[in-house]
Amino acid sequence: MYDLSPALDAEVQPGTNILLAGPPLTGKRALGFDILAAGVDAGDGAVVVSTKDSAQRVLSDLERRFDYENQPVAVVDCVTRQQGINDVTEDERIKYVSSPVDMTGIGIKLSEILEEFYQTREIKHNRVMLHSLSTLLMYSDLQTVFRFLHVFTGRIQSVDGLGLFAIDSTAHDDKTMNTLKQLFDGIVTTHEEGEPTVRLPGN
Repeated sequence: MYDLSPALDAEVQPGTNILLAGPPLTGKRALGFDILAAGVDAGDGAVVVSTKDSAQRVLSDLERRFDYENQPVAVVDCVTRQQGINDVTEDERIKYVSSPVDMTGIGIKLSEILEEFYQTREIKHNRVMLHSLSTLLMYSDLQTVFRFLHVFTGRIQSVDGLGLFAIDSTAHDDKTMNTLKQLFDGIVTTHEEGEPTVRLPGN
């Protein structure tokens, strides 16, 4: 089981994919990072696929929650090279993709990280957060993003991982949101006021 406390008072089965939906600036990213931090404390690996922030910014924010230095933590950065910064070097912690449009590249880099965690560190359970689906939808049409997510969520399921996917719900129409929701086992909705609404399997 994946324990989502203290961020959420809940547990979910391995292979679960969760949509973190809500208006901008309602804490989706922070909530996801808290769930990743709880996993690292429990011995899980943590991977962030970032389409909004550079790997340095992601790691800096994670560092406020825990010391990741010797932990299985990695970032797939879809931002830095898109901004024209090409003199960056990959290492075991940071992988680069040319832009959020390169969904094939995102999938390949994620697989590389999960394989490395499994083969060299014997990490059997990993938490993966994609922030944010809204950026993917800015650059690609719904059908393309849906196909990508179908494969991505299937990958999480096949390795008994935990997938967290953030989206700014107010940026998209009902058709888009309803289409994407089909891919997820549970939804956590953040609000401008009050606690998140949690709808998870088994809860």
